[in-house]
Amino acid sequence: MKIDILCKNDDRKHRVRVGSNLLSLARKEYPETVDPKTGKHYQVLAALVDHKLKELSFSMFFPHEVTFIGYNHPDGRRTYIRSLSFLLQHAVRDVFPGKVLVAEHSLPSGLYCELRDGAPGGPAFKPDAEGFERLRARMRELVDADLPFETEKIPSEEAEAIFEEQGQPYKAQLRRSLGRYFCRVYYLDGQVDSFHGPLVPSTGYLQVFGLMPFHKGFCLQPPANSDPSRVTPRRPQSKLSATFKEYSAWCHTTGIGGIGTLNQKLMEGKAVKLINLCEARQEREYARVADLIYAERDRVKIVFIAGPSSSGKTSSSLRLSQQLRILGMRPKVIELDNYFVSRDRTPIDDDGEFDFEALEAMDLELLGNQLNTLLAGGRVELPRYDFKQGRPFFEGNFMELDENDILVMEGIHALDPAMVPSVDQSRIFRVYASALTSLNVDENNNISTTDNRLLRRMVRDYRYRGISPEATILRWPSVRRGENKYIFPFQENADAQFNSALLYELPLLKYYAEPLLRRIHPSSPAYTDAIRLLKFLGYIVALTPEEITAVPPTSILREFIGGQTL
Repeated sequence: MKIDILCKNDDRKHRVRVGSNLLSLARKEYPETVDPKTGKHYQVLAALVDHKLKELSFSMFFPHEVTFIGYNHPDGRRTYIRSLSFLLQHAVRDVFPGKVLVAEHSLPSGLYCELRDGAPGGPAFKPDAEGFERLRARMRELVDADLPFETEKIPSEEAEAIFEEQGQPYKAQLRRSLGRYFCRVYYLDGQVDSFHGPLVPSTGYLQVFGLMPFHKGFCLQPPANSDPSRVTPRRPQSKLSATFKEYSAWCHTTGIGGIGTLNQKLMEGKAVKLINLCEARQEREYARVADLIYAERDRVKIVFIAGPSSSGKTSSSLRLSQQLRILGMRPKVIELDNYFVSRDRTPIDDDGEFDFEALEAMDLELLGNQLNTLLAGGRVELPRYDFKQGRPFFEGNFMELDENDILVMEGIHALDPAMVPSVDQSRIFRVYASALTSLNVDENNNISTTDNRLLRRMVRDYRYRGISPEATILRWPSVRRGENKYIFPFQENADAQFNSALLYELPLLKYYAEPLLRRIHPSSPAYTDAIRLLKFLGYIVALTPEEITAVPPTSILREFIGGQTL
Protein backbone atom coordinates (compact mmCIF):
# COMPACT_ATOMS: atom_id res chain seq x y z
CA MET A 1 0.00 0.00 0.00
CA LYS A 2 1.30 3.49 -0.86
CA ILE A 3 0.49 7.06 0.19
CA ASP A 4 1.08 10.49 -1.37
CA ILE A 5 3.69 12.85 0.04
CA LEU A 6 3.83 16.45 -1.19
CA CYS A 7 7.37 17.80 -0.87
CA LYS A 8 7.30 21.58 -0.59
CA ASN A 9 10.99 21.91 -1.49
CA ASP A 10 10.02 21.58 -5.16
CA ASP A 11 6.21 21.07 -4.97
CA ARG A 12 6.52 17.52 -6.26
CA LYS A 13 4.31 14.61 -5.21
CA HIS A 14 5.84 11.24 -4.31
CA ARG A 15 4.10 7.91 -3.79
CA VAL A 16 5.84 6.08 -0.97
CA ARG A 17 5.26 2.82 0.85
CA VAL A 18 3.19 3.06 4.03
CA GLY A 19 5.53 2.95 7.03
CA SER A 20 8.60 4.14 5.13
CA ASN A 21 10.61 6.88 6.80
CA LEU A 22 11.66 10.35 5.73
CA LEU A 23 15.30 9.33 5.47
CA SER A 24 14.61 6.90 2.64
CA LEU A 25 12.82 9.63 0.67
CA ALA A 26 15.54 12.16 1.44
CA ARG A 27 18.35 9.86 0.32
CA LYS A 28 16.57 9.03 -2.91
CA GLU A 29 15.17 12.42 -3.90
CA TYR A 30 16.50 15.15 -1.58
CA PRO A 31 20.06 14.55 -0.36
CA GLU A 32 20.43 18.33 -0.24
CA THR A 33 18.16 21.32 0.15
CA VAL A 34 18.70 24.59 -1.69
CA ASP A 35 18.40 27.99 -0.04
CA PRO A 36 16.00 29.93 -2.33
CA LYS A 37 17.69 33.28 -1.54
CA THR A 38 21.35 32.32 -1.99
CA GLY A 39 21.15 29.19 -4.14
CA LYS A 40 23.53 27.41 -1.74
CA HIS A 41 23.15 23.68 -1.13
CA TYR A 42 22.83 22.21 2.37
CA GLN A 43 22.74 18.64 3.65
CA VAL A 44 19.26 17.62 4.80
CA LEU A 45 19.18 17.29 8.59
CA ALA A 46 15.48 17.09 9.50
CA ALA A 47 12.05 17.82 8.08
CA LEU A 48 8.86 19.76 8.70
CA VAL A 49 5.93 17.38 8.43
CA ASP A 50 2.67 19.30 8.22
CA HIS A 51 4.68 22.22 9.71
CA LYS A 52 5.85 20.11 12.69
CA LEU A 53 9.56 19.41 13.14
CA LYS A 54 10.42 15.72 12.80
CA GLU A 55 13.61 13.68 12.67
CA LEU A 56 14.37 11.82 9.47
CA SER A 57 13.56 8.49 11.15
CA PHE A 58 9.88 9.58 11.27
CA SER A 59 7.69 6.89 9.67
CA MET A 60 4.87 7.93 7.34
CA PHE A 61 1.51 6.17 7.56
CA PHE A 62 -0.71 8.93 6.15
CA PRO A 63 -0.43 11.56 3.41
CA HIS A 64 1.72 14.49 4.51
CA GLU A 65 3.14 17.78 3.39
CA VAL A 66 6.91 17.63 3.91
CA THR A 67 9.68 20.22 3.76
CA PHE A 68 13.26 18.96 4.14
CA ILE A 69 15.54 21.40 5.97
CA GLY A 70 19.27 21.90 6.38
CA TYR A 71 21.60 24.10 8.41
CA ASN A 72 20.28 27.22 6.69
CA HIS A 73 16.97 26.75 8.55
CA PRO A 74 16.77 27.71 12.27
CA ASP A 75 15.29 24.30 13.16
CA GLY A 76 18.01 22.61 11.12
CA ARG A 77 20.65 24.42 13.17
CA ARG A 78 18.93 23.49 16.43
CA THR A 79 18.80 19.84 15.33
CA TYR A 80 22.52 19.84 14.51
CA ILE A 81 23.50 21.51 17.80
CA ARG A 82 21.36 19.14 19.90
CA SER A 83 23.00 16.18 18.16
CA LEU A 84 26.44 17.70 18.63
CA SER A 85 25.71 18.07 22.36
CA PHE A 86 24.94 14.34 22.62
CA LEU A 87 28.12 13.55 20.71
CA LEU A 88 30.08 15.66 23.21
CA GLN A 89 28.26 14.00 26.12
CA HIS A 90 29.28 10.56 24.86
CA ALA A 91 32.90 11.63 24.39
CA VAL A 92 33.07 13.17 27.88
CA ARG A 93 31.86 9.95 29.48
CA ASP A 94 34.46 7.97 27.52
CA VAL A 95 37.42 10.29 28.13
CA PHE A 96 36.57 11.61 31.62
CA PRO A 97 34.59 8.93 33.48
CA GLY A 98 32.74 10.34 36.49
CA LYS A 99 32.62 13.87 35.12
CA VAL A 100 29.26 15.49 34.36
CA LEU A 101 28.82 17.72 31.33
CA VAL A 102 26.85 20.90 32.00
CA ALA A 103 25.83 23.12 29.06
CA GLU A 104 25.56 26.51 30.74
CA HIS A 105 24.52 29.03 28.05
CA SER A 106 25.14 30.22 24.51
CA LEU A 107 27.96 32.67 23.84
CA PRO A 108 29.09 34.34 20.60
CA SER A 109 31.76 31.63 20.16
CA GLY A 110 29.43 28.69 20.83
CA LEU A 111 27.73 26.77 23.62
CA TYR A 112 29.63 27.31 26.87
CA CYS A 113 30.10 24.04 28.79
CA GLU A 114 31.80 22.93 31.96
CA LEU A 115 32.77 19.53 33.34
CA ARG A 116 31.82 19.00 36.97
CA ASP A 117 32.98 16.44 39.52
CA GLY A 118 30.17 13.97 40.15
CA ALA A 119 27.17 16.33 39.90
CA PRO A 120 26.13 19.52 38.08
CA GLY A 121 26.65 21.56 41.25
CA GLY A 122 30.09 20.10 41.92
CA PRO A 123 33.42 21.88 41.38
CA ALA A 124 34.44 22.58 37.81
CA PHE A 125 37.08 20.40 36.18
CA LYS A 126 38.96 21.99 33.27
CA PRO A 127 40.96 19.58 31.11
CA ASP A 128 44.52 20.47 30.21
CA ALA A 129 45.65 20.81 26.59
CA GLU A 130 46.25 17.07 26.29
CA GLY A 131 42.80 16.36 27.77
CA PHE A 132 41.11 18.64 25.26
CA GLU A 133 42.94 16.92 22.44
CA ARG A 134 41.77 13.50 23.64
CA LEU A 135 38.20 14.82 23.86
CA ARG A 136 38.35 16.20 20.31
CA ALA A 137 39.89 12.97 19.03
CA ARG A 138 37.16 10.88 20.66
CA MET A 139 34.46 13.06 19.15
CA ARG A 140 36.07 12.68 15.73
CA GLU A 141 36.21 8.88 16.18
CA LEU A 142 32.49 8.83 16.96
CA VAL A 143 31.74 10.95 13.89
CA ASP A 144 33.83 8.68 11.66
CA ALA A 145 32.01 5.62 13.06
CA ASP A 146 28.71 7.08 11.78
CA LEU A 147 26.76 5.72 14.76
CA PRO A 148 22.95 6.04 14.66
CA PHE A 149 20.93 8.22 17.02
CA GLU A 150 17.87 6.25 18.08
CA THR A 151 14.85 7.15 20.15
CA GLU A 152 12.03 5.50 22.06
CA LYS A 153 9.55 6.20 24.82
CA ILE A 154 10.22 4.58 28.18
CA PRO A 155 8.48 4.85 31.59
CA SER A 156 9.40 8.09 33.31
CA GLU A 157 10.40 6.26 36.49
CA GLU A 158 12.93 4.26 34.50
CA ALA A 159 14.29 7.45 32.92
CA GLU A 160 14.53 9.14 36.33
CA ALA A 161 16.60 6.24 37.69
CA ILE A 162 18.94 6.37 34.66
CA PHE A 163 19.47 10.11 34.98
CA GLU A 164 20.12 9.93 38.74
CA GLU A 165 22.71 7.22 38.15
CA GLN A 166 24.39 9.31 35.43
CA GLY A 167 24.75 12.32 37.76
CA GLN A 168 21.93 14.28 36.08
CA PRO A 169 19.55 15.11 38.95
CA TYR A 170 18.01 18.10 37.15
CA LYS A 171 16.81 15.82 34.35
CA ALA A 172 15.33 13.46 36.91
CA GLN A 173 13.67 16.32 38.80
CA LEU A 174 12.14 17.65 35.59
CA ARG A 175 10.61 14.25 34.84
CA ARG A 176 9.15 14.07 38.35
CA SER A 177 7.75 17.62 38.20
CA LEU A 178 5.92 16.91 34.92
CA GLY A 179 4.07 13.89 36.32
CA ARG A 180 3.98 12.03 33.00
CA TYR A 181 4.03 8.25 32.77
CA PHE A 182 6.31 8.06 29.73
CA CYS A 183 9.09 10.19 28.28
CA ARG A 184 11.22 10.11 25.15
CA VAL A 185 14.92 9.32 25.43
CA TYR A 186 17.69 9.05 22.86
CA TYR A 187 20.39 6.41 22.52
CA LEU A 188 23.88 6.68 21.09
CA ASP A 189 26.12 3.63 21.24
CA GLY A 190 24.55 2.47 24.50
CA GLN A 191 24.48 5.96 26.06
CA VAL A 192 21.11 7.38 27.14
CA ASP A 193 20.06 11.04 27.28
CA SER A 194 17.10 13.34 26.72
CA PHE A 195 16.81 16.25 24.31
CA HIS A 196 13.87 18.48 23.70
CA GLY A 197 13.72 18.18 19.93
CA PRO A 198 14.83 15.87 17.09
CA LEU A 199 18.40 14.74 16.36
CA VAL A 200 20.11 14.00 13.05
CA PRO A 201 20.11 10.35 11.86
CA SER A 202 23.71 9.55 12.82
CA THR A 203 27.00 10.96 14.05
CA GLY A 204 28.36 11.02 10.48
CA TYR A 205 26.25 14.13 9.87
CA LEU A 206 28.32 16.07 12.45
CA GLN A 207 31.47 16.67 10.45
CA VAL A 208 32.01 20.28 11.57
CA PHE A 209 32.63 21.19 15.22
CA GLY A 210 35.24 22.75 17.46
CA LEU A 211 36.22 22.94 21.13
CA MET A 212 37.58 26.27 22.36
CA PRO A 213 38.95 26.38 25.94
CA PHE A 214 37.38 29.32 27.76
CA HIS A 215 37.16 30.43 31.39
CA LYS A 216 36.60 27.32 33.60
CA GLY A 217 35.35 25.23 30.70
CA PHE A 218 35.09 25.49 26.94
CA CYS A 219 32.86 26.51 24.06
CA LEU A 220 31.39 23.81 21.85
CA GLN A 221 31.61 25.49 18.46
CA PRO A 222 28.94 24.46 15.92
CA PRO A 223 29.16 25.36 12.23
CA ALA A 224 28.97 29.06 11.41
CA ASN A 225 25.55 30.26 10.26
CA SER A 226 27.04 31.94 7.21
CA ASP A 227 29.28 29.02 6.19
CA PRO A 228 28.45 25.59 7.68
CA SER A 229 31.72 24.18 6.35
CA ARG A 230 33.58 26.17 9.04
CA VAL A 231 33.16 26.36 12.80
CA THR A 232 31.77 29.44 14.51
CA PRO A 233 34.80 31.73 14.96
CA ARG A 234 36.20 32.95 18.26
CA ARG A 235 34.56 36.24 19.22
CA PRO A 236 34.94 38.67 22.15
CA GLN A 237 32.69 37.46 24.97
CA SER A 238 34.36 38.02 28.36
CA LYS A 239 31.91 40.66 29.66
CA LEU A 240 28.86 38.77 28.43
CA SER A 241 30.20 35.56 29.94
CA ALA A 242 30.75 37.23 33.31
CA THR A 243 27.13 38.41 33.34
CA PHE A 244 25.89 34.91 32.56
CA LYS A 245 28.14 33.35 35.22
CA GLU A 246 27.00 35.78 37.90
CA TYR A 247 23.35 35.03 37.20
CA SER A 248 23.99 31.29 37.04
CA ALA A 249 25.69 31.40 40.45
CA TRP A 250 22.71 33.27 41.86
CA CYS A 251 20.31 30.66 40.47
CA HIS A 252 22.21 27.98 42.34
CA THR A 253 22.20 29.96 45.60
CA THR A 254 18.39 30.01 45.42
CA GLY A 255 18.38 26.23 44.97
CA ILE A 256 17.06 26.46 41.41
CA GLY A 257 19.31 24.53 39.04
CA GLY A 258 16.81 23.85 36.26
CA ILE A 259 13.18 23.95 35.23
CA GLY A 260 12.42 20.90 37.39
CA THR A 261 13.53 22.60 40.62
CA LEU A 262 11.71 25.80 39.60
CA ASN A 263 8.53 23.79 39.02
CA GLN A 264 8.93 22.20 42.43
CA LYS A 265 9.12 25.56 44.19
CA LEU A 266 6.02 26.78 42.39
CA MET A 267 4.10 23.60 43.24
CA GLU A 268 5.12 24.08 46.89
CA GLY A 269 3.41 27.50 46.86
CA LYS A 270 6.64 29.56 46.96
CA ALA A 271 5.92 31.70 43.88
CA VAL A 272 5.32 34.99 45.73
CA LYS A 273 8.50 34.61 47.79
CA LEU A 274 10.43 33.94 44.59
CA ILE A 275 8.92 37.00 42.87
CA ASN A 276 9.87 39.24 45.79
CA LEU A 277 13.39 37.81 45.93
CA CYS A 278 13.97 38.25 42.19
CA GLU A 279 12.69 41.82 42.17
CA ALA A 280 14.82 42.77 45.18
CA ARG A 281 17.92 41.38 43.47
CA GLN A 282 17.16 43.27 40.26
CA GLU A 283 16.75 46.54 42.15
CA ARG A 284 20.23 46.01 43.59
CA GLU A 285 21.52 45.55 40.04
CA TYR A 286 20.10 48.92 38.99
CA ALA A 287 21.69 50.46 42.05
CA ARG A 288 25.03 48.82 41.16
CA VAL A 289 25.02 50.31 37.65
CA ALA A 290 23.97 53.72 39.02
CA ASP A 291 26.87 53.57 41.50
CA LEU A 292 29.31 52.91 38.64
CA ILE A 293 28.00 55.96 36.78
CA TYR A 294 28.04 58.11 39.89
CA ALA A 295 31.66 57.18 40.56
CA GLU A 296 32.52 58.64 37.13
CA ARG A 297 30.33 61.72 37.48
CA ASP A 298 33.25 64.12 37.00
CA ARG A 299 33.74 62.95 33.41
CA VAL A 300 30.50 61.16 32.40
CA LYS A 301 27.58 63.27 31.17
CA ILE A 302 25.88 60.81 28.79
CA VAL A 303 24.51 57.31 29.46
CA PHE A 304 23.79 55.20 26.39
CA ILE A 305 21.62 52.09 26.87
CA ALA A 306 21.40 49.45 24.16
CA GLY A 307 19.97 45.96 23.94
CA PRO A 308 18.07 43.63 21.64
CA SER A 309 14.32 43.57 21.16
CA SER A 310 12.25 43.01 24.32
CA SER A 311 15.27 43.21 26.60
CA GLY A 312 13.51 45.76 28.79
CA LYS A 313 15.52 48.79 27.65
CA THR A 314 12.70 51.25 28.27
CA SER A 315 12.02 50.06 31.81
CA SER A 316 15.74 49.80 32.49
CA SER A 317 16.35 53.40 31.48
CA LEU A 318 13.51 54.56 33.74
CA ARG A 319 14.58 52.51 36.75
CA LEU A 320 18.23 53.43 36.28
CA SER A 321 17.16 57.07 36.18
CA GLN A 322 15.40 56.61 39.51
CA GLN A 323 18.58 55.24 41.05
CA LEU A 324 20.59 58.15 39.66
CA ARG A 325 18.13 60.60 41.23
CA ILE A 326 18.62 58.90 44.59
CA LEU A 327 22.33 59.69 44.23
CA GLY A 328 21.60 63.37 43.56
CA MET A 329 21.93 63.33 39.78
CA ARG A 330 19.25 64.71 37.45
CA PRO A 331 18.65 62.47 34.43
CA LYS A 332 17.35 64.05 31.25
CA VAL A 333 16.10 61.86 28.44
CA ILE A 334 16.79 62.31 24.73
CA GLU A 335 14.92 59.91 22.47
CA LEU A 336 17.17 58.70 19.67
CA ASP A 337 14.10 57.86 17.56
CA ASN A 338 13.74 61.60 16.95
CA TYR A 339 17.03 61.68 15.05
CA PHE A 340 15.93 59.71 11.98
CA VAL A 341 16.71 61.30 8.61
CA SER A 342 13.87 62.26 6.31
CA ARG A 343 12.25 59.41 4.41
CA ASP A 344 13.92 60.29 1.09
CA ARG A 345 17.34 59.82 2.73
CA THR A 346 16.49 56.54 4.49
CA PRO A 347 18.62 53.62 3.22
CA ILE A 348 17.06 50.62 1.47
CA ASP A 349 17.69 47.01 2.55
CA ASP A 350 18.26 43.95 0.36
CA ASP A 351 14.50 43.38 0.07
CA GLY A 352 13.87 46.88 -1.24
CA GLU A 353 12.32 48.07 2.03
CA PHE A 354 13.28 51.07 4.15
CA ASP A 355 16.03 50.00 6.56
CA PHE A 356 15.20 51.98 9.70
CA GLU A 357 17.67 49.92 11.75
CA ALA A 358 20.71 50.95 9.68
CA LEU A 359 23.06 53.45 11.29
CA GLU A 360 22.69 55.61 8.18
CA ALA A 361 18.97 55.98 8.92
CA MET A 362 19.94 58.41 11.69
CA ASP A 363 21.03 62.02 11.34
CA LEU A 364 24.40 61.38 12.97
CA GLU A 365 25.75 64.84 12.18
CA LEU A 366 22.88 66.58 13.96
CA LEU A 367 23.08 64.21 16.92
CA GLY A 368 26.84 64.66 17.29
CA ASN A 369 26.65 68.45 16.99
CA GLN A 370 23.88 68.70 19.60
CA LEU A 371 25.66 66.44 22.07
CA ASN A 372 28.88 68.44 21.70
CA THR A 373 26.97 71.68 22.23
CA LEU A 374 25.36 70.29 25.39
CA LEU A 375 28.69 69.02 26.71
CA ALA A 376 30.19 72.47 26.12
CA GLY A 377 27.44 74.05 28.23
CA GLY A 378 25.35 75.26 25.31
CA ARG A 379 21.65 75.13 24.53
CA VAL A 380 20.04 73.08 21.75
CA GLU A 381 16.60 72.70 20.22
CA LEU A 382 15.71 69.01 20.16
CA PRO A 383 14.05 67.57 17.05
CA ARG A 384 10.78 65.66 16.91
CA TYR A 385 10.17 63.07 14.21
CA ASP A 386 6.88 62.76 12.37
CA PHE A 387 6.70 59.08 11.45
CA LYS A 388 3.59 59.55 9.32
CA GLN A 389 5.16 62.21 7.12
CA GLY A 390 8.64 60.77 7.42
CA ARG A 391 10.48 63.94 8.39
CA PRO A 392 11.94 65.68 11.45
CA PHE A 393 10.63 69.02 12.71
CA PHE A 394 11.29 71.44 15.57
CA GLU A 395 8.71 72.80 18.01
CA GLY A 396 10.67 74.86 20.52
CA ASN A 397 11.81 72.01 22.80
CA PHE A 398 15.11 73.36 24.15
CA MET A 399 17.60 71.66 26.46
CA GLU A 400 20.81 72.48 28.28
CA LEU A 401 22.78 70.59 30.93
CA ASP A 402 23.30 71.96 34.43
CA GLU A 403 25.99 70.71 36.81
CA ASN A 404 24.15 67.63 38.12
CA ASP A 405 22.28 66.84 34.90
CA ILE A 406 23.07 63.69 32.95
CA LEU A 407 21.69 62.56 29.60
CA VAL A 408 20.09 59.11 29.39
CA MET A 409 19.55 57.78 25.86
CA GLU A 410 18.55 54.32 24.62
CA GLY A 411 18.68 52.84 21.15
CA ILE A 412 19.97 49.92 19.11
CA HIS A 413 23.18 51.71 18.04
CA ALA A 414 24.10 53.02 21.48
CA LEU A 415 27.10 50.69 21.86
CA ASP A 416 28.53 51.49 18.42
CA PRO A 417 31.22 54.23 18.64
CA ALA A 418 30.43 55.09 15.01
CA MET A 419 27.11 56.58 16.12
CA VAL A 420 28.75 59.68 17.60
CA PRO A 421 32.40 59.62 16.42
CA SER A 422 32.78 63.38 16.93
CA VAL A 423 31.82 63.22 20.62
CA ASP A 424 34.49 62.72 23.30
CA GLN A 425 34.01 59.00 24.10
CA SER A 426 35.28 59.46 27.66
CA ARG A 427 32.13 61.48 28.43
CA ILE A 428 29.92 58.48 27.59
CA PHE A 429 28.95 55.54 29.82
CA ARG A 430 27.51 52.61 27.86
CA VAL A 431 25.09 50.02 29.31
CA TYR A 432 24.09 46.77 27.61
CA ALA A 433 20.73 45.36 28.74
CA SER A 434 19.38 41.95 27.78
CA ALA A 435 17.40 39.04 29.20
CA LEU A 436 20.37 36.72 29.72
CA THR A 437 18.72 33.81 31.46
CA SER A 438 21.10 31.19 32.82
CA LEU A 439 18.25 28.98 33.98
CA ASN A 440 18.43 25.74 32.00
CA VAL A 441 15.90 23.05 31.21
CA ASP A 442 18.36 20.51 32.63
CA GLU A 443 22.08 19.72 32.62
CA ASN A 444 22.65 19.84 28.86
CA ASN A 445 19.55 21.57 27.48
CA ASN A 446 19.84 25.31 27.92
CA ILE A 447 17.06 27.87 27.50
CA SER A 448 17.36 30.17 24.52
CA THR A 449 17.51 33.83 25.55
CA THR A 450 16.15 34.55 22.07
CA ASP A 451 13.01 32.50 22.74
CA ASN A 452 12.64 34.20 26.10
CA ARG A 453 12.61 37.61 24.39
CA LEU A 454 10.29 36.38 21.64
CA LEU A 455 7.73 35.35 24.26
CA ARG A 456 8.02 38.75 25.93
CA ARG A 457 7.50 40.55 22.63
CA MET A 458 4.60 38.34 21.59
CA VAL A 459 2.68 39.03 24.80
CA ARG A 460 3.36 42.79 24.65
CA ASP A 461 2.58 43.12 20.94
CA TYR A 462 -0.75 41.35 21.30
CA ARG A 463 -1.87 43.14 24.45
CA TYR A 464 -0.77 46.69 23.64
CA ARG A 465 0.07 47.03 19.96
CA GLY A 466 -2.71 45.05 18.31
CA ILE A 467 -0.22 42.71 16.62
CA SER A 468 -1.13 39.03 16.34
CA PRO A 469 1.17 36.29 17.71
CA GLU A 470 1.53 35.01 14.15
CA ALA A 471 2.76 38.39 12.90
CA THR A 472 5.26 38.67 15.76
CA ILE A 473 6.73 35.24 14.99
CA LEU A 474 6.97 35.95 11.25
CA ARG A 475 8.64 39.32 11.90
CA TRP A 476 11.15 37.82 14.35
CA PRO A 477 13.79 36.64 11.79
CA SER A 478 14.07 40.19 10.46
CA VAL A 479 14.43 41.51 14.01
CA ARG A 480 17.16 38.96 14.67
CA ARG A 481 19.06 39.97 11.53
CA GLY A 482 19.09 43.55 12.74
CA GLU A 483 20.33 42.51 16.18
CA ASN A 484 23.09 40.37 14.71
CA LYS A 485 24.22 43.25 12.54
CA TYR A 486 23.79 46.31 14.76
CA ILE A 487 23.77 45.19 18.41
CA PHE A 488 25.54 41.92 19.23
CA PRO A 489 28.88 42.81 17.57
CA PHE A 490 29.22 45.75 19.97
CA GLN A 491 27.99 44.27 23.27
CA GLU A 492 31.53 43.96 24.66
CA ASN A 493 31.87 47.78 24.30
CA ALA A 494 29.57 48.23 27.30
CA ASP A 495 30.96 49.70 30.51
CA ALA A 496 28.28 47.77 32.39
CA GLN A 497 25.98 44.92 31.46
CA PHE A 498 22.53 44.62 32.97
CA ASN A 499 20.68 41.32 33.00
CA SER A 500 16.92 41.89 32.85
CA ALA A 501 16.04 38.17 33.16
CA LEU A 502 13.97 37.08 36.15
CA LEU A 503 13.74 33.52 37.43
CA TYR A 504 9.97 33.56 37.58
CA GLU A 505 9.33 35.10 34.16
CA LEU A 506 8.86 31.94 32.10
CA PRO A 507 6.08 30.69 34.43
CA LEU A 508 4.60 34.19 34.13
CA LEU A 509 4.92 34.36 30.34
CA LYS A 510 3.45 30.88 29.98
CA TYR A 511 0.20 32.10 31.50
CA TYR A 512 -0.13 34.78 28.80
CA ALA A 513 1.63 33.20 25.80
CA GLU A 514 0.28 29.67 25.76
CA PRO A 515 -3.32 30.60 24.81
CA LEU A 516 -2.00 32.92 22.08
CA LEU A 517 0.21 30.25 20.55
CA ARG A 518 -2.65 27.73 20.50
CA ARG A 519 -4.66 30.06 18.25
CA ILE A 520 -2.13 29.86 15.40
CA HIS A 521 -3.62 27.74 12.64
CA PRO A 522 -1.77 24.62 11.38
CA SER A 523 -1.70 26.11 7.88
CA SER A 524 0.19 29.19 9.08
CA PRO A 525 3.93 29.54 8.33
CA ALA A 526 4.26 30.50 12.01
CA TYR A 527 2.83 27.16 13.15
CA THR A 528 6.22 25.39 13.34
CA ASP A 529 7.58 27.92 15.82
CA ALA A 530 4.29 27.96 17.71
CA ILE A 531 4.47 24.19 18.23
CA ARG A 532 8.12 24.39 19.26
CA LEU A 533 7.39 27.12 21.82
CA LEU A 534 4.33 25.27 23.13
CA LYS A 535 6.42 22.14 23.61
CA PHE A 536 9.00 24.14 25.56
CA LEU A 537 6.33 25.85 27.68
CA GLY A 538 4.88 22.41 28.36
CA TYR A 539 7.83 21.74 30.67
CA ILE A 540 6.99 24.76 32.83
CA VAL A 541 4.44 25.22 35.61
CA ALA A 542 2.53 28.48 35.03
CA LEU A 543 1.89 31.14 37.65
CA THR A 544 -1.71 31.59 38.77
CA PRO A 545 -3.55 34.92 38.34
CA GLU A 546 -3.34 35.42 42.11
CA GLU A 547 0.42 34.95 42.07
CA ILE A 548 0.81 37.34 39.12
CA THR A 549 -0.74 40.14 41.21
CA ALA A 550 2.40 39.97 43.37
CA VAL A 551 4.54 41.26 40.47
CA PRO A 552 5.29 44.86 41.50
CA PRO A 553 4.15 47.75 39.25
CA THR A 554 7.77 48.82 38.70
CA SER A 555 8.87 45.39 37.42
CA ILE A 556 10.46 45.10 33.99
CA LEU A 557 7.90 42.40 33.22
CA ARG A 558 5.09 44.93 33.65
CA GLU A 559 6.42 46.49 30.43
CA PHE A 560 5.13 43.34 28.68
CA ILE A 561 2.04 42.29 30.66
CA GLY A 562 0.80 45.73 31.70
CA GLY A 563 0.24 47.53 34.98
CA GLN A 564 3.55 49.38 35.08
CA THR A 565 3.68 52.68 37.00
CA LEU A 566 7.12 53.92 35.96
